Amino acid sequence: MAIHYNLAKVYAISENDPEFVKKIIRLFVTEIPLDLAHIKQGIKAKNHEICYQFAHKIKPSLDLFSLNLALEEILQIEVWAKSDGKKKEIEEIFKSVSNQIEKAIKEIQKDFNL
Repeated sequence: MAIHYNLAKVYAISENDPEFVKKIIRLFVTEIPLDLAHIKQGIKAKNHEICYQFAHKIKPSLDLFSLNLALEEILQIEVWAKSDGKKKEIEEIFKSVSNQIEKAIKEIQKDFNL
């Protein structure tokens, strides 16, 4: 039973096509951790442009999987990146986003035997 994510939007856009849903899930599980790694490195290197690009890239996926708090926080990362904010203020937000996504991915992997 999904606690950390919701696939209602995924099923809606797929018109309940189970193969399409599996493709979307696989993409989420494989791509999002890589995108998070880019954001983490961007924060560490104070590369605001990289942070912005990858935060912007994962926004639709967070919305699609109904990770609402993570979506709100990734929007904060985007704003931080656009305003060339200070590193310390964003580290906790990134940690929270990462933890939420990690929990969702673990649950998805368990639920779909990935």
